[in-house]
Amino acid sequence: MIRTRHGPRGVLPRSETASLSGSVFHLYSDFVPLLNKLRSAAAGGPGGNPAAPALARLRTALTLFFALDGFLFAGWVVRIPAIKEQTGASATGLGLALLGVSAGAVVTMTSTGRLCRRFGSHAVTVAAATLMSLSIALPALTGSTLALGLVLLVFGAAYGAVNVSMNSAAVDLVTALRRPVMPSFHAAFSLGGMVGAGLGGLVAGPLSPTAHLLALTSAGLLLTAAAGPVLLREPAPVTPPRADAPPAGRPMDGRTRRLVVVCGVIALCTAYGEGAMADWGALHLEQDLHAHPGLAAAGYALFALAMTTGRLTGTALLERLGQTRTLVAGGATAAAGMLLGALAPTVWAALLGFAVTGLGLANIFPVAVGRAGALAGPAGVATASTLGYGGMLLGPPAIGFLADLFSLPLALTTVAALAAGAALIGFAARTAVSTPAPVAGSG
Repeated sequence: MIRTRHGPRGVLPRSETASLSGSVFHLYSDFVPLLNKLRSAAAGGPGGNPAAPALARLRTALTLFFALDGFLFAGWVVRIPAIKEQTGASATGLGLALLGVSAGAVVTMTSTGRLCRRFGSHAVTVAAATLMSLSIALPALTGSTLALGLVLLVFGAAYGAVNVSMNSAAVDLVTALRRPVMPSFHAAFSLGGMVGAGLGGLVAGPLSPTAHLLALTSAGLLLTAAAGPVLLREPAPVTPPRADAPPAGRPMDGRTRRLVVVCGVIALCTAYGEGAMADWGALHLEQDLHAHPGLAAAGYALFALAMTTGRLTGTALLERLGQTRTLVAGGATAAAGMLLGALAPTVWAALLGFAVTGLGLANIFPVAVGRAGALAGPAGVATASTLGYGGMLLGPPAIGFLADLFSLPLALTTVAALAAGAALIGFAARTAVSTPAPVAGSG
């Protein structure tokens, strides 16, 4: 969420917008088959489960909400330069205003678990998605830095609430399906983000920020109106509670809380890398390796595409390897990739490192948050998500500080260090965190 003096992330040069149009159609062709497969995959295999149609409807609806979340957020990010110009904000003022998104998200994440327990994760997801769709239009209506920061608090609060609530709903559904499909939801988020950024880049010229963000509001409300009734009609799947899970409505015991925090730390290590790559990856390619600005901008796109691909294959990977080996292999792969990306002497080797890093990080966050939810329900998801998004908040400024103190390539090696740390933590806690559970079962 932090923006540095080098400019906000997610903004591509005008020379790249032409290639984005082709990318959007390729992403669409990838995303539609994903949705088409949901109904046949929801039952988790043969057996004639009479609840399978309801689970299929829930999975499709949740996938759409994950995609909407990524689509709306990316659509906002690409209009940050125009909003900065509109409000007359300085670089420092814009950075402080953008902290509103992070502050609103983190504060809301800590309380959304309680709302989910009281009203149900489905109802909270629909309400939060509605608020996010409405609030995304507000930045375009502001005329000062202070007003921008205040409306971004609202937008961040909605963003945090929808992330915790839809992940909580996804954890319940994963348990009912008895298949590790959590990565597929996060793949939808990634695809939605890439489509949102691509379309945003295409319309940034002809549409004003007001028209664009209002169009995003309309799209968000339409999708919520289409998918929301499915969540409101269908109750969350009821599954037998785990023997080590706390009773509904009871606070987590000490052991469960410690395990949830371990999952949150693993998520933090991953989100640190995502935030660092988004804000500093292109600058490293352009400043340290003297890449053309267009090629440098493609570095993060390549990272994001590799992460999306990894998440699309995450279910099969989890079914084959299980949680522990997926975490360890992902962390080790990301560490190796980031060392190459940070220290490679050529642009093409660095781009290869970025892609390998994206593949390695792809499934760590979904597995960590899913496991926290399996341990402690919505409260576990809220705790792990808050820690995870805290890592995304911490990454960019930490890289900037280390870059000023040492160098940017050396600073980026901290992404490799934390990815390796996630692998070590996952292996060390393998008995406690990866005991057989529905989220890791095979279908």
